[in-house]
Amino acid sequence: MSSESSATTTPDVAEARARLGAAYRRLGHSIAGHDAEADDLDRIADSLHLAADELDAFPIRDRATERRTGDWGPPPASGEQMFSFDERPISGRAAPLGFDVSITREGDEVVGRLTLGSAHEGAPSRSHGGMVSALFDDVFGFVLTIEQQAGFTGELTVRYEAGTPIGVPLACRVRLAARDGRKLLMTGELTLDDDPTTVFARSTATFIAIDPERFSQLTS
Repeated sequence: MSSESSATTTPDVAEARARLGAAYRRLGHSIAGHDAEADDLDRIADSLHLAADELDAFPIRDRATERRTGDWGPPPASGEQMFSFDERPISGRAAPLGFDVSITREGDEVVGRLTLGSAHEGAPSRSHGGMVSALFDDVFGFVLTIEQQAGFTGELTVRYEAGTPIGVPLACRVRLAARDGRKLLMTGELTLDDDPTTVFARSTATFIAIDPERFSQLTS
């Protein structure tokens, strides 16, 4: 097994990793969305295994020392795009399984805009429901940035109103509805980007607030 790295990610490495993540996401849609002969698929699989072997030979990253969890800096102003760590599984620009979602603060709401693709498909032409749940969980997390509050997901509920289409611009709009002690109660909807009255799913979530120092200890 490769040794553990203590290096800090430099801007050029971060940009290169983001490009690699984007290429992997594109590959996922290509695998799910295109026909090819068995020999071609085998050849591509062999080349991907070689690429994975090459990466596995490098030192293992120590993510806990690369970034400080629970520390986001000042909250963004309304209209500003929001960012988290690059490997954030759904919205991170380097996330291999990400959704290529753009996150923006709009007033007291967080809006994630995206178009789901072939790799997200469940029923024909429709997103798998688990993708929708993961999207809500990720976008809800950005409310914590606005509130300047570290926390974890305590409960997530999704009501599917209609099949979520593939290949159509969508908007996941969420906000803080109330606060009860350590509980942050949130609500949200997944709609057409250009028609918020067309709702595909609704969600409620309870996030549990935690002291930032304790949060860092738990995630180190």
